[in-house]
Amino acid sequence: MTAMTAGIGVMGDSSIRRVLLATDLSAASEGAAGQALRLAADVRAELLVVSVIDPNTRIPADAQVTRMDQRRAVREAAAQALVIRGMQRGVRVSFLVWEGEPGPGIVEAAESEHADLIVVGMRRRNRLERLVLGSVSDHVVRHASCPVLIAKA
Repeated sequence: MTAMTAGIGVMGDSSIRRVLLATDLSAASEGAAGQALRLAADVRAELLVVSVIDPNTRIPADAQVTRMDQRRAVREAAAQALVIRGMQRGVRVSFLVWEGEPGPGIVEAAESEHADLIVVGMRRRNRLERLVLGSVSDHVVRHASCPVLIAKA
């Protein structure tokens, strides 16, 4: 995928210097991670991986990772794997793991870290789920001060 085919309309000499990948680092977000890595490589940009842990998310009783420090450690290990993948492609990758509401946290991270583009995945939800739960990607699109690329699962 080139930057042109991603719909960004830039090639090589780009004003995109920092791409922010907003991800929960789960298998479901792999598509967005792959697109963000390819895009950053194509435009020679740095990739900043941001993962926001919502402390209010219910965790199933049978979950193996329940404490916040455990949840953070799992995310950091997954982010390290993206750093290694980036190095293999010649992309400088760094990461932040934050706590808070994902939508506002992503927007805040993009502004404070001076992101030029946000890549965020979109999970398929039915209408009732979107109405009740909202959508992180919808929030980011509505509130971000830079362009947002939505990567469908």
